[in-house]
Amino acid sequence: MILEVLGSAALGLVLAFAAAHRLPHRLPTRPLVFATAVAGALFGDFVTHSALGPAPVLLTLLGAAVVSAASLSLLLRPAGRLRRRSAPA
Repeated sequence: MILEVLGSAALGLVLAFAAAHRLPHRLPTRPLVFATAVAGALFGDFVTHSALGPAPVLLTLLGAAVVSAASLSLLLRPAGRLRRRSAPA
């Protein structure tokens, strides 16, 4: 159980590092990215473990990766500057 939690936290760190390295211009500060990814991975591990019970570790790590990636995707900003005009009142 402890190794499963440590593995999901490490997976969250790896995903955060990859996202911060690949998309630095579209993400907020690095500490927020790393904290969000690790928290998402731990939450994903908890939810997957609660739903599946004593399932294989690979399934819980897959659930942790999915939730961590989804939480990281919520931090992304648009790629370019969009110039939108507000509709007249």
